[in-house]
Amino acid sequence: MWVRTRATVAGGVVLILVAVIAIWLVVRQVGDNLTLPLVARKCTVQADGRVALDADQMANAATIAAIGAKRGMPERAVVVALATAYQESGLRNLADGDRDSVGLFQQRPSQGWGTPTQIRDPRYAANRFYAALKKVRGWEEMRVTDAAQRVQRSAFPEAYQKWADDSEVLSRALLGDASGAVACSVGRTPVMHGAAAAAQLTRNLVLDWGLKGTDPTDQTGLAVTPGDQRDGWRYAHWLVSHAQDHGVKRVRFGDLEWTARDGSWGRVDGRQNPAGQVVAEVFNEG
Repeated sequence: MWVRTRATVAGGVVLILVAVIAIWLVVRQVGDNLTLPLVARKCTVQADGRVALDADQMANAATIAAIGAKRGMPERAVVVALATAYQESGLRNLADGDRDSVGLFQQRPSQGWGTPTQIRDPRYAANRFYAALKKVRGWEEMRVTDAAQRVQRSAFPEAYQKWADDSEVLSRALLGDASGAVACSVGRTPVMHGAAAAAQLTRNLVLDWGLKGTDPTDQTGLAVTPGDQRDGWRYAHWLVSHAQDHGVKRVRFGDLEWTARDGSWGRVDGRQNPAGQVVAEVFNEG
């Protein structure tokens, strides 16, 4: 009995060692390309490539892209900004970091980026990043990681480059170069609903994009008249990106409609939206 037990234990140890070695070999072989399934990733972006993010990451990415467009920065700047935020914070608005670093870009109050409260404002942080990038001579011709490093002064100057491809996918979608490219699943209990959700959604859309004349629709949502097709998809994708934190139930533009119920875009009768507006509906009270 004792010999059999010892043999069983020894066999188990060997199996564990074999499994550990196998995992180590796989990780060594694929390195940074190893992707594990994450249940929290509720948003997918498909625009000549595919990216998966959770709701917070998606909302932050949408705001970073919108601020860049609002400032008149080229798409390349948005790619650099997104790659930087990917590396520095994982596209999360962090309350702390290395030394006194905070926020999406891990900017440091002691280095003149602003107060901690200011830096924790994604719009403020993005504006400061773009302003600094614009001062870098020749950044447009640099690799993504080199342009980001000139702003960030990181101890790991090559780290930003690994996020360049994902950032390009996000930029194409969030700047309106693809149709129905951002799809998010929304939980059954939205953060906001009703008139409060509609009002906050309208306010933040205006703040991110600098829009004028954004119309509330009977306090159940909003309607925006874009200048062209590209602008329409910019706003539509922004609305879906912020669906979880603003209680968005439905977004329609042209003959496509996203719904929180399905978490995806589907075709509808475009004649129901003859004005070419981007229309969003929020969850009702209760």
